[in-house]
Amino acid sequence: MDAELAVEAHGLVKRFGATTAVDGIDLLIPRGGIYGVLGPNGAGKTTALRMLATLLKPDGGSARVLGHDVFTDPQRIREEVALTGQFASLDEDLTGLENLVLLGRLYGFQAAAAKARGLDLLEAFGLTEAANRQVKKYSGGMRRRLDIAGSLIVTPKLMFLDEPTTGIDPRSRNQMWDIIRTLVDGGTTILLTTQYLEEADQLANRLAVIDHGRVIAEGTPGQLKAQVGSGALTVRVIDPDDRPRAEAVLDAALGVDVVRESDPAALSTTITAGQSPAKALAALEEAGLEIESFALGQPSLDEVFLALTGKPAEERTPAESHESAATQEGR
Repeated sequence: MDAELAVEAHGLVKRFGATTAVDGIDLLIPRGGIYGVLGPNGAGKTTALRMLATLLKPDGGSARVLGHDVFTDPQRIREEVALTGQFASLDEDLTGLENLVLLGRLYGFQAAAAKARGLDLLEAFGLTEAANRQVKKYSGGMRRRLDIAGSLIVTPKLMFLDEPTTGIDPRSRNQMWDIIRTLVDGGTTILLTTQYLEEADQLANRLAVIDHGRVIAEGTPGQLKAQVGSGALTVRVIDPDDRPRAEAVLDAALGVDVVRESDPAALSTTITAGQSPAKALAALEEAGLEIESFALGQPSLDEVFLALTGKPAEERTPAESHESAATQEGR
């Protein structure tokens, strides 16, 4: 394995009965930074992550994590990684501090050291005031923060975060993003699964898009947007009466549908690979049309996912739901 890689997986397969949840996934994840695995519920994200974390045994393929083979050396992997799943692994009848002390003791800390580490983590995650409150009285965002804090009793080289912001409010989500960035600044590599396109765009240095148990695209967010090969061109004419003529000019220059926006002076259209927005603007100028403004933007990750999979990221079919249920059975 390349020493610069945190994860190297080839042809990973996992089946649950007649359902193939992961169907030959290849991943090369560099050390450092945040690698995102993006896909809808049931796409195979969680199953792939759990195989890499040695919680599920693959039915095919190979994988090395931090240089260790998932088949022959799972214990070494477990010593160097941390996993925070979709469901908090906390004792709700214990306080936040008691949960962290318990985990510290399980890691072999003496009582005083476990308490000191727990207090440090509570402070780092903004939970000091709730240290002596039972976890069942925590909000969803507080539970997620405490769950990640528990994964950091011993700082891992690689951290698996499985949909860490699912079900929490926007303010808590932004706090979680800040925590994740801080972990990376401290030297931890993050493997993040998410179905939130904004989250992937905000955090990930590179992305793998998974659908039906397969990687269907991989690259930086910018590369994936460029792969779709389209952007939005918006033009605003000075005189709204010129809009019909501008619409005809754009249609002729680009050969695509032109949309009349609610603004009576604005038009928008899609620019695909091989088309030149400069040519369209030149045609408007040659026609004597005065343009107040124009803008060319990349497609969003929502548009990328829709183009790659043919459906929105949050869409979930009954057949795909089986993967999520089967993964729970494998816990």
